[in-house]
Order: sequence, then structure tokens, then C-alpha cells
Amino acid sequence: MKKDPMLRLRELTETYDLPLWQAGTLFAGVDEAGRGPLCGNVTVGCVIMPREPLIPYVDDSKKLTEKRREELFARITETALYWGIGEASPEEIDRLNILEATKLAMRRAAREIPAELFLVDAVKNAGLPGREMPIVHGDALSYSIAAASILAKVTRDREMAELDLKYPGYGFAVHKGYGTAKHIAALKALGPCPAHRRSFITHFTHPGDEGKP
Repeated sequence: MKKDPMLRLRELTETYDLPLWQAGTLFAGVDEAGRGPLCGNVTVGCVIMPREPLIPYVDDSKKLTEKRREELFARITETALYWGIGEASPEEIDRLNILEATKLAMRRAAREIPAELFLVDAVKNAGLPGREMPIVHGDALSYSIAAASILAKVTRDREMAELDLKYPGYGFAVHKGYGTAKHIAALKALGPCPAHRRSFITHFTHPGDEGKP
């Protein structure tokens, strides 16, 4: 049986968001999408949500359908006091490593967000322009982080749809860049495209593949 969306909102707000709203703290949620895929940017959402109105069905983006995420993206961006998106490219991921690239994308997302405190999903010491509170599984425990997770996921999925048109044959629009069997088979057959993270695909490519397709 599906949980009442308003009950779920109460669960999401009671531990972190509500006490901060009551204290008058201006705080933002921060979350990423795309740390694990073999290609594309790592993408971060950063958002300051008001106490009212709460948006029904906001939750960890992984628990939502694509259609629901798209609907919520529109609601969140219309309702948010401030919001930002930050990205780090495959080249930056290869150069810095995925954790440091994620922190870079977080700083870019938060660049114009005037928060005193940033609730961050799991990542520590991101270098954000305010105090940071890392929360393990934060996208399932904080309304603001969940909202940020939706912004990040929708933005990245849209990017993968665009890459699918630009580099056909890999199935990016379907698997979103994750290392599925079909993606790996296409990677072995076609070689990497410019959107692939070279540091992630060394087991699936061979010397000389760098210039393909």
C-alpha cells in the first residue's frame, strides 16, 4: 500500500528541515546525480525551499517515476526561494576523480545560493559558502535534500537524452549512462565517445579506442 504523500512529507521534514525553519535558519539542500555512470556529467542540485507550501510527492528521486520527477522539477523550481544546478564534465572527473569532481559541481551549484547552512547528502567538506551538515542517505531523510535530488536527476537525465541524439548507438536515453550489459556491449563495439569518462571504462576498452567513434 502506498504511503499518504502528506505523511511522507511530515517524515521528511520533521528531523532536519522543520527545526531549522523554526529557528529561522536559511538553509539549502544539496544532492548529486551521476556519480556512478560511465559517461556524462556529474550533476548537483542546490535549493532553498520555503516552509510553505510543502510540495506533495517530493522524495528521494530514486523512488519516483520519470514522469513524477519531471512534474516535481517544475513545482520545485517555481516554489523554491533559490535554486541552482552545478555540473562537472567527464574531463574534470577524469582529472580530479569522481569525489572531487562532485564537490566541484556542488560548489558551482551553490555559488549564488545565500544559505547559512547546507544540508549535503553524505559528502563532507565540499567547500560550500556556508556551514555544511553532511547527512548519510539525506535524500531519504530531508525534504530539502530530496528536492535537490530531483533537480539533479532530472537535469542529468535530460542531458543523457541529448547525448543519445548526439552519439547514437549507445542507448544513453535508456540506461542514462550506467554500466548495463547493453551499454558495455555498445562500448566494446563502438569504442568510447567524447562523453565517456575514460577513468571509468578502462576495463571495457582497448588501446587505440580513444579516437572512436
